[in-house]
Amino acid sequence: MKPILGITMGDAAGIGPEVIIKALEDKRIYDLAHPIVIGDKKIMQRALNIVNSELVLNTVADIDHFSARFGRIDILDLDNLPADLPFARVDPRAGRAAYDYIEKAVRLTLDKKIHAIVTAPLNKEALHAGGKPFPGHTEILAHLTRTSDYSMMLTSEKLNVIHVTTHVQLRKACDLVKQERVLKVIELADEYTRMLGIAEPRIAVAGLNPHAGENGMFGDEDAKEILPAVQQARQNGLNVTGPIAPDTVFHRSANLNEFDIVVVMYHDQGHIPIKVLGFDTGVNVTVGLPFIRTSVDHGTAFPIAGKGIADSRSMTEALYLGAKMANVKYATSK
Repeated sequence: MKPILGITMGDAAGIGPEVIIKALEDKRIYDLAHPIVIGDKKIMQRALNIVNSELVLNTVADIDHFSARFGRIDILDLDNLPADLPFARVDPRAGRAAYDYIEKAVRLTLDKKIHAIVTAPLNKEALHAGGKPFPGHTEILAHLTRTSDYSMMLTSEKLNVIHVTTHVQLRKACDLVKQERVLKVIELADEYTRMLGIAEPRIAVAGLNPHAGENGMFGDEDAKEILPAVQQARQNGLNVTGPIAPDTVFHRSANLNEFDIVVVMYHDQGHIPIKVLGFDTGVNVTVGLPFIRTSVDHGTAFPIAGKGIADSRSMTEALYLGAKMANVKYATSK
């Protein structure tokens, strides 16, 4: 049986519904998996009209009964938004609804009803206005699954990165770079890169400071916290190198093909190179959860919402990667 992908609709005032529909016009997704949208049918129908799609919606009463047929979008309708919800505005109703879709998807995944979650973008301000003060998807998913050891991985055609810290102040991020955490993220990098289909991952670890500390001249975190984690990972049998100067490691990975993934120390250290190399096709993966979760690597794009011009390539790649990883994971577990 093909794995089931639960696609959360995201913030209805943004481009999420549009890019979901455009992405589901790609038959590759149906060849690998059974996609089911978790959202609001009225909003999805509005998006169908906006993008002039010939696809049709098929409401499913529960997750066990769906058509799984290319040309029909199965949707689990939570019916929690008005049909005339305005575009491009922060709206607490949209923020709360986006949270509800995630919560429903998590329950279904933990109950083994679906095999992976693919998320459309939410708006953090609307989320907070709707009574859910989380920094983003990653923290919501960790909260709902009571997961403490998790990380954000970003993938693109030329580069994969995984983060030791993400949505925290830069000053705090430096304090959070500790040996135990770096080692855990190296282990997650190895586990999830294998799920990308790479049998023997080559892992690079970026330094925190310029020139990876330059033997203590520019800080001692690289020598005291990062290097011991790399050494321990090597002793555990992982193919890992570092710490490597941050200004060269991405070139060595993306252009020289020396590594399959780079462990980065903070949010922008990983996001900037990924978005330079693949802004429209990057995929966000939350690693360490009890299930697979992929997502677009962009926001709600309010300025173009409702115009039918949103680029769906990141959503297409998120769906394709989620399906691919689910097939690898569940084939291995049988």
